[in-house]
Amino acid sequence: MINFFKSLYLTPRFFYVLAVLSVLFIISNWWLELYGITWILVLCLSVFIVLEVSMLYSGKGLNGTRVLPDKFSNSDENEVLVQLENKYAFPITVGIVDELPVQFQKRDFFQTTKIEGKQRRTYPYVVRPVARGAYVFGNLNLYASSVIGLIRRRYTFNKEQMVKVYPSFVQMKKYDFLAIDNRLSHIGLKKIRKIGHTMEFEQIKEYVVGDDVRTVNWKATAKHARLMVNQFQDEKMQPVYSIIDTSRVMKMPFNELKLIDYAINSALAFSNIALKKNDKVGLVDFSNKIGNFLPAQAKKTYLNNILETLYTIDSKYLDSDFGALQTMVRRRINHRSLLLLYTNFEHISSLHRQLPYLQAIAKKHLLVVIFFENTELRKLSETEANNIPDIFDKTIAEQFQFDKKVMVRELQQRGIQTVLTAPEDLTVNTINKYLEIKAKGLL
Repeated sequence: MINFFKSLYLTPRFFYVLAVLSVLFIISNWWLELYGITWILVLCLSVFIVLEVSMLYSGKGLNGTRVLPDKFSNSDENEVLVQLENKYAFPITVGIVDELPVQFQKRDFFQTTKIEGKQRRTYPYVVRPVARGAYVFGNLNLYASSVIGLIRRRYTFNKEQMVKVYPSFVQMKKYDFLAIDNRLSHIGLKKIRKIGHTMEFEQIKEYVVGDDVRTVNWKATAKHARLMVNQFQDEKMQPVYSIIDTSRVMKMPFNELKLIDYAINSALAFSNIALKKNDKVGLVDFSNKIGNFLPAQAKKTYLNNILETLYTIDSKYLDSDFGALQTMVRRRINHRSLLLLYTNFEHISSLHRQLPYLQAIAKKHLLVVIFFENTELRKLSETEANNIPDIFDKTIAEQFQFDKKVMVRELQQRGIQTVLTAPEDLTVNTINKYLEIKAKGLL
């Protein structure tokens, strides 16, 4: 009996009918003929309730299961499936209340769907996580009601389910497909015109129209009595490292996603592209001390190691130690490498403090400093100022925007490559920079 009352719920339709009956009883004080009619309606309501109770509690008439993927992709829309089976002989309306993980901070999840008698249905919905980690789903609550719609019977399934949110592998696969299909420009990735050629020799072949005449091999030409040229290929197996600053400057959120998560998503997508280009990829994260270090390797399966390591990285409320980073690079990265440093500088003085260490790293390696444009300040600087406080705010925003451009110029003057990007464009601009460096043979 206790379970019966716990699973029985009155619908809004019941209370609407009850409200109408209450109004009729009030009116019957002046219109006595209405009093008897109202009691007949009350009796009809009771009959309908008893009828619907008998319909809904005639055995276990509804099954439900929540189907989760193996893992969620951070910052992307992930689909969750609710599989429903109506064992009743009549159509029902199902209210779905799924207890979402606490990270979503959503306590009003309620969806409805209809299922015909003896039918199955899959109801999908999407969630968008903005933080990595373990997400625990609670109960899946289903509320069945008949066409009468005065009461609902609650069913509970899937007591608890856990799914891990990994860096954006959806974004990684997106760029992976486009890279293989050689259509990177379709999504904003630029085609870089190749200047000269790299010096990794591949073979000697017969000259055809269009070959660079500067590559003619005169000895082979004399030997074969026809024009022969040297053919070169892009240099492969070059070490490339993603270095992620996990200090407090990377905790700033844009569009609900922290800068460190933008950097992690970009590092995963970029590492996948670099592996496809037959380069060796590695990973470093640091804050006040060095965290994870994955030496550069070219194995395709190495991407799984990078993914698992990126899953565990988080930002800290500490200042970054670029001196420790420079020492680690000097000791542990022995060959000239491409270093993509994801960090952020909000004030030019913070860059000046780190410049000696960045210059020391750039002496031996090709260093690319990737930092972020404050899109909120950009919006503020583009708004029209109508009063003195607005003018003051706009001036300050423009000054910060100008400081970012000064930082780019100062880094470039010291031979350090830079990428200043809006957070949402980070992955595209990072891959662009990598393709540009590869095309120009700078590494």
